Amino acid sequence: MRKTYTILTILSSFFLFLNCSVQKKTVQNDSITSDYKYLALGDSYTIGESVCDSCRFPEQLKKELDQSLNKEGDLKIIAKTGWTTTDLLKAIGQQKPTNDYDLVTLLIGVNNQYQGMPFSTYEKEFPELLNKAIHFAGGDKNNVIVVSIPDYAFTPFGQTKNDPSNISEELDRYNAFAKKISEKENVAFINITPITRKGLEDETLVASDGLHPSKEAYNKFIPLLIEKAKQIVN
Repeated sequence: MRKTYTILTILSSFFLFLNCSVQKKTVQNDSITSDYKYLALGDSYTIGESVCDSCRFPEQLKKELDQSLNKEGDLKIIAKTGWTTTDLLKAIGQQKPTNDYDLVTLLIGVNNQYQGMPFSTYEKEFPELLNKAIHFAGGDKNNVIVVSIPDYAFTPFGQTKNDPSNISEELDRYNAFAKKISEKENVAFINITPITRKGLEDETLVASDGLHPSKEAYNKFIPLLIEKAKQIVN
């Protein structure tokens, strides 16, 4: 009788341990499960040069999506200050993002203009980047958002250039091309440039480096992006 009791006790302890192990594993898996995946491609305007990590627009957009939709997203950023379209293509080739992102944003081109690269480079490489963005979004064009290039002519740094108005004219050309290609591919194009053109009249829109958008400027991007982003994620 005592032997039978001992065996039952051992079996009971074993199943209790097994049950706890399964419960613990489930909790661990739940903690790393995300409701959607967001990939942000770009340059300094995406990585958020001179602002905190949570201040850059992809982080602010993710936070707004999480709160408004009661979801938890996973954000991956492929961006670096100074990157041109050529640099971004190279980085994508090295990092090889997966093609299962629910949302992809693309903001690129200011460094092509700033570095005086031929416009033909942008004409060739922007469509390539857009096609890659669509691929990373599982081939769904509806899950991609192209964001216009901010205008740094309306910053203290931009005003030190010989002809700030020329910067704006050139960036208008870049943005017009990006919009044309986006519309051709039936991809959403969101124009945030007018916000950055208030940087001289509202100094809070410029970061401490006198060149890049501030947290407040990125915050103003979100109302323009959120409705399309919510449609995509939801």
